[in-house]
Amino acid sequence: MEPSPPGQYDPLPLVLIVLSAVTGLVDAVSVLGLGQVFVANMTGNTVFLGFAIGGAPGFDVARNLTALIAFFVGAWAGGLIAVRHATASRRRCLLTVATGEALLFWISAFLAIGFDTDALAPTRTLYLLILLTAIAMGLRNATVRALKVPDLTTTVLTLTITGLAADSSLAGGSNRNWQRRVAAVLALLIGAVLGAALLRWSGLTSTLLLTGAIVLGVTIAYAFHPASRQTAGDAA
Repeated sequence: MEPSPPGQYDPLPLVLIVLSAVTGLVDAVSVLGLGQVFVANMTGNTVFLGFAIGGAPGFDVARNLTALIAFFVGAWAGGLIAVRHATASRRRCLLTVATGEALLFWISAFLAIGFDTDALAPTRTLYLLILLTAIAMGLRNATVRALKVPDLTTTVLTLTITGLAADSSLAGGSNRNWQRRVAAVLALLIGAVLGAALLRWSGLTSTLLLTGAIVLGVTIAYAFHPASRQTAGDAA
């Protein structure tokens, strides 16, 4: 595929920062609305699973295990898509994944109509919501991994924050990518705040609808940029 001309601005990092905010939205939905389970952050979800196995109140083995397995399936599907689109444009790869991700969120939004986030009932709906949203996030994470954009995983911030400190001028570093790293941290934080507020004020369905709309909208916007003609493996 045709690469971007030298020096051309590539907004892909900005797209991934927006998707980091979406991660905050999604984990607000899952932790606050689906019973103490992460569907995007598998580090946190693994810890929650450990709490559940250890008998800590408020945590559930089945819910957390469902999220882990579903995320794995989504990441597997994302890996297949990445391999099959390895020589295709980013536009094609990202639109394929974003469409699937948005559809999973919108199906979840439909299923969430009438769901009681306090009682976590009906139980069947609860597990379907965990399943679909975790698959969506696994799909996204595998795709972002294939893009190989430094410091923008859209999900995990541990290494990002470590990099901010370890590469800072105070540590004798060059402050490499500090704007990108700070933006990623703030985006996820803002997304979590927005997700918690939306869940409280307008409910699960509208929050999931908005999540899908942002994912697809920002990806379509990027698809109109010439940089999206680069192959999926070209670093931004």
